[in-house]
Amino acid sequence: MTQHSEPTTSTTPHADPPHAAGPNPAGPAAGSSPAPYPPLAEPRPLAERRVWPRTFHDRLTSPLPGLKGLARFAREGSTRPGPQGLADIPRLPYAPGPLPRVGTRTVAATWAGHASWVVRIGGLTVLTDPVWSRRILGTPARITPVGVAWEALPRVDAVVISHNHYDHLDAPTLRRLPCDTPVFVPAGLAGWFHRRRFTRVTELDWWEAAELKGVRFDFVPAHHWSKRTLTDTCRSLWGGWVLTDSDGQRVYFGGDTGYGHWFSRIGRRYPGIDLALLPIGAYEPRWWLRDVHCDPEEAVLAARDLGARRMAPMHWATFVLSAEPVLEPLTRVRAAWDRAGLPREHLWDLPVGGSRVLE
Repeated sequence: MTQHSEPTTSTTPHADPPHAAGPNPAGPAAGSSPAPYPPLAEPRPLAERRVWPRTFHDRLTSPLPGLKGLARFAREGSTRPGPQGLADIPRLPYAPGPLPRVGTRTVAATWAGHASWVVRIGGLTVLTDPVWSRRILGTPARITPVGVAWEALPRVDAVVISHNHYDHLDAPTLRRLPCDTPVFVPAGLAGWFHRRRFTRVTELDWWEAAELKGVRFDFVPAHHWSKRTLTDTCRSLWGGWVLTDSDGQRVYFGGDTGYGHWFSRIGRRYPGIDLALLPIGAYEPRWWLRDVHCDPEEAVLAARDLGARRMAPMHWATFVLSAEPVLEPLTRVRAAWDRAGLPREHLWDLPVGGSRVLE
């Protein structure tokens, strides 16, 4: 991957100097986290109206596929697993349970499926990339049900969106929310929500932040892209989120991303990440998807680059988006975690519908 510069808009904090991009040691002990470098940006006003560039093509880590790549992809046709790769669908982990009871100083995560999490932090209930629909555009129906019934959710205090692909930005699900729900989105995406009458939409550039009821929402880079129609390629930004409560507890949500240099930079700027929610699926064929989707081994590397104490895999076992066997991401991430010599209890390989509480 070719490294790319930091944002160049006038609203963005200054770039990291070169020495800040090196690997971040995994898992610093509690209370010993170094100070962030560079210092974090001051939170921006909620629901601020912003003016953005017409395109974010300059943020791409790697070029989008050209005609040769598209022709090869069409020729090889390796977009779905074969019958043997689909045979393990009945074995996919699915164990919905009640949401854990939490206090204002408790962090908990419940996997609803794909990149949809119910994160409890700082007394808030935050949904990440909520997709409760059975089917999304261009993809077969879900192969596991949603792990959390919509009716079982507590009041949703905020939503974070990583980017505008249909498996991460789902209009039917978002229509279920009150229009005054605070929504945090990438630069250039607020208009989509305003057209749907959402009134509290905060859009941020990379390395920017906003704050809601004592919880800080930082938008951070990812190795990905955006597109929702034939004419809007990279017209909005893409990225992940770092949520930090008033006690300094941190959850990183990776959204959708390939592996690359941004992880170590995020770990340097946001030390002491307690839990990283990282994608491990939709990676085959590798020549086609390497730049935009981590494979399981790369996800473990990303967790270590981030300095995250724990990792929870996501972006698998829900929609069939690529050619790897459906159960392979889980077996490979477990093996990679073991090879890395990391504590087994720090891999939160939850079933769809499963929850864990940060001790």
